Amino acid sequence: MSLTLVWNNDQDKMAVEDSLIELLDKLLQAAAEMEGIADGEVDLTFVDDEAIHELNKEYRGIDRPTDVLSFAMNESLDEEMDIVYELEEGEELDELTDVLGDIIISVERAKSQSEDYGHSLERELGFLFVHGFLHLLGYDHQDTASEQVMMGKQEAVLAQVGLVR
Repeated sequence: MSLTLVWNNDQDKMAVEDSLIELLDKLLQAAAEMEGIADGEVDLTFVDDEAIHELNKEYRGIDRPTDVLSFAMNESLDEEMDIVYELEEGEELDELTDVLGDIIISVERAKSQSEDYGHSLERELGFLFVHGFLHLLGYDHQDTASEQVMMGKQEAVLAQVGLVR
């Protein structure tokens, strides 16, 4: 089995090429293999700065847009509210347990950052996607040591797929 990438975007606001989705799927498979993840699902949504700003404010209490947000399904913090699933007739809860989480990327922010860093939009979106995926697995960058580990993993996956600076 392999990880499944499920993506959504507002076609009126974000035009995303199929080739980009294929590239992100390659990155997902490479990152999953590196981390020993055999199967599951990652939901990816492309939004604009306005939408990610609202999500960042609502879920993180930060009143500004950001580039990527990750919402892991397997995180369990004491202060988190319980999620109650309403299942359709015949649907099994097991069908939902393979979902690793959601990654939300601001395409507007990615475009701006790719220009600032002097690399392609594909490289920036790939970086943000792998970054978000590692967050789903519990990686963080709160201190120098953990940031170095996470950055090293991100760069290794990007290089494997040919997205170098």
